[in-house]
Amino acid sequence: MNQQEIVRIWEEDVVIPTYLVGEPDKNPMFLEKRVYQGSTGKVYPLPVIEKIHDELVDKTYRAVYLENEYLKIMILPELGGRIQRAYDKTNQYDFVYYNEVIKPALVGLTGPWISGGIEFNWPQHHRPTTFSPVQYTLEENHDGSKTLIVSETDTMYGTKNIARFTLHQGKAYLEIKGQLYNRTSIPQTFLWWANPAVAVNEHTYSVFPPDVHAVYDHGKRDVSTFPIATGTYYKMDYSKGVDISRYKNIPVPTSYMAYQSNYDFVGGYDEEKKAGLLHIADHHISPGKKQWTWGCGDFGKAWDKNLTDENGPYIELMTGVYTENQPDFTWLKPMEEKEFTQYFLPYKEVGMVKSAQICGALGVEYTDDSQHTEITCTLYMTSEYENLSLRVYENNSLICERAIQKLSPLITYKETFPVELGSKLDETKKESTNYLKNLYVQLLNNKGEVLLSYAPEQGEEEIPEPAKPVLEPEKVEDLEELFMIGMHLEQYRHATYEPEAYYLEGLRRSPKDIRLNTAYGTLLFRRGLWSEAKNYFTTAIDQLMKYNKNPYDSEALYLKGICCFYEESYEEAYALFRKAAWSKEQQENSLYYASAILTREGEYKKALELVEHALIFNSHNHKARGLKATLLRYLGNYTLAKEYIADTLEIDPFEYRSLFELYLIDKECNNTIDDNTRKGSNEVLDDFLRKISFVPNLYLELAYDYAETGCNVEALNVLSYYHLDHPMILYSSAYFSY
Repeated sequence: MNQQEIVRIWEEDVVIPTYLVGEPDKNPMFLEKRVYQGSTGKVYPLPVIEKIHDELVDKTYRAVYLENEYLKIMILPELGGRIQRAYDKTNQYDFVYYNEVIKPALVGLTGPWISGGIEFNWPQHHRPTTFSPVQYTLEENHDGSKTLIVSETDTMYGTKNIARFTLHQGKAYLEIKGQLYNRTSIPQTFLWWANPAVAVNEHTYSVFPPDVHAVYDHGKRDVSTFPIATGTYYKMDYSKGVDISRYKNIPVPTSYMAYQSNYDFVGGYDEEKKAGLLHIADHHISPGKKQWTWGCGDFGKAWDKNLTDENGPYIELMTGVYTENQPDFTWLKPMEEKEFTQYFLPYKEVGMVKSAQICGALGVEYTDDSQHTEITCTLYMTSEYENLSLRVYENNSLICERAIQKLSPLITYKETFPVELGSKLDETKKESTNYLKNLYVQLLNNKGEVLLSYAPEQGEEEIPEPAKPVLEPEKVEDLEELFMIGMHLEQYRHATYEPEAYYLEGLRRSPKDIRLNTAYGTLLFRRGLWSEAKNYFTTAIDQLMKYNKNPYDSEALYLKGICCFYEESYEEAYALFRKAAWSKEQQENSLYYASAILTREGEYKKALELVEHALIFNSHNHKARGLKATLLRYLGNYTLAKEYIADTLEIDPFEYRSLFELYLIDKECNNTIDDNTRKGSNEVLDDFLRKISFVPNLYLELAYDYAETGCNVEALNVLSYYHLDHPMILYSSAYFSY
């Protein structure tokens, strides 16, 4: 690697032996009651593939590589943006499972699924498009780091994700920044589980944080102690005490997810290779820590052969953001964006990690007998550090300190040293090792800042109870419970229980209940029953305004406005949106749609005023930003529009309305500007077409965004650039023309 180019990013054609898949079924699949991974398995309008070929052929894929002095990462945008290989150059170690063939099996939501690498499951598990292309672009950053940005819009629910894969100079970790955005007018649900595979053998074990003493099954339907299982789990008798952190001890397919943890890491380690993988993320928004294995028995070995030719068994060490179980979904409100950051890194020597951050990992082990106590500390760091201090405290008193000259991804530290423990001399504690809980270990940098620290867990180990199934609607005692169960079933996309039954039972008992009317109206709206939904919102509004016209919660007003908007009753919708905007929670959404109505009516200055007001509450409202760009163009503010679009593309490089507006601005200026600008306009169009990738759904989505604001000419213009025959493109073109 060229030392002057510390971090590199490039595209390259790679040939990977592949078992090809069949063509998608031309018939839509309406799998309304199918159960998949604990939630609904419906797929419409996604196509389903039900054929895997037996012949192995060489297939060329377009890969993106990120490389620095420590790591080399290979990503395949055409297979869901998955990380295909993550390689530690310092010890020639694949820190995620490297499957050297593409060998699908029909275990995915829409058919093909492959093992290995890191799969990113969103908005449900497994990712519906895990075997499909994503949009992508490469970016070079001012600090010398390089980034691959991938994006996809979910065709089933309308949410959008953007993931930025960044490699930094001098850092032995891969940074992944995620943005999840709800482009729709109503609340949606999602989960995000990154799914790194790790090669396993008789020397490997999972590394869960030291405060994880219990693990759940899917849906929390069963629970086990951890790491030593002492009961029956997945119908296996572990009553003698079995360490289920070790692959070799689990004979059958088994999932387990951490009950709770206050640590930011999870990983896996190979004792023979003295190397492993760690995931780091803020546990307050990334609580999910999971292991899945096919098991080391005959069934698992058969599945190893189904999914690879030569690379052997693996486990999945999944990491959940805004989710802790499967299924476990989180709400994403209309036009809301959630952001997060994850880090994946290799590590060496430390083994069973006690503390980890993106700077490195700390291992602490005690050896204790009646004569002496020893502590073994092991350190791995993800970049170069000099003049470090390792300190051991007992009850806040410093009892040992070691100076460490230098650590890096190439230089680890391990030392065993005796310590004198004052509390061990207490006669009342001679028969106990509780005094070890008084120890505290810190690693400090040369500025005295704490990089890593560990203190043994205090208190009792809590083992939770398994979840219980909900009661039938008529057996539920109160309205609050009926409402909560209905919302839970919607949120978790339950495949067999219907939220409708709980809402209707509540409305039978209390027909004017505000929350039940709003919830059931929203459910009807999801089904396209706008007129029926509007009746329930009206009932809720009547109750909200029974004593005054200024309710605390204006969601029902906003939702009724959406119904009127889709029914093209724009005058009524506008009044409802403006009233709903009196409540902070609904201002952003309501003002966007009010601005859309004014745009339809040609009142561009007033529309701009409202959309700018909406953006005060959420500057990352992608749809509002696109509309603002259109309004600035309509008003002739080309320079301001281009500056604003540049800011928007920093937030979302795949905000297609802003990209197309940039092209339209250049095109409109062509009557008065020279040939160089015309050339630039063509380059802008080329960039738009490259990023939208001739994906019909993206063209339709952008056209509908324009049409929503009355910009049918622009909608038709967008669709005219899709040159292949597609029924919905043709249908929509005809509709917008009419």
